[in-house]
Amino acid sequence: MPKARKMLSDWDAPYIQSLVKLIETQSKSTLAHWTVDYAERVILPLWSKYYPDDLRPQNALNAAREWLSGAIKLPQAKTAILECHAAAREADSNPVAQAAARSVGQCASTIHSARHCIGLALYGALAVAYETLGTKTPWEQLEQCAADECGRMLDALRAVSVDDEPNPAKIGWKC
Repeated sequence: MPKARKMLSDWDAPYIQSLVKLIETQSKSTLAHWTVDYAERVILPLWSKYYPDDLRPQNALNAAREWLSGAIKLPQAKTAILECHAAAREADSNPVAQAAARSVGQCASTIHSARHCIGLALYGALAVAYETLGTKTPWEQLEQCAADECGRMLDALRAVSVDDEPNPAKIGWKC
């Protein structure tokens, strides 16, 4: 059995491109709020199920919220975000938790660079699929489950998106 994939990697998949198209019309602030809210509601519980005493992903989301409110500066938030990424590296034996922590770290990193918001889909949707179906499930089924989750992510972004956003984020995807 091949090793579990760490992320979705088909950039051209319709479920990724639908997100990208809407993301490109929104401000960094809108994207950061969307990813932090979604991650806290859907992705963080996947981490917490396996590592209930490890608060590093929650701390990263809290730091992103504090930065968004102006309560802290980026270097302070960055420290918590880097700790979340460390948590992901340490969870290498648990694909669900690792993908969840990677997703949370990317979501929190959206405060630094808007392009990080796509990590919600690339890592988070896979975490949901692994948790729902198990890591030994054939890739086609996992990808369909992840695509369904990306659809829910898209719906959540639509719900908070700003029509005719006057200041959309300028994103260089580098994918």
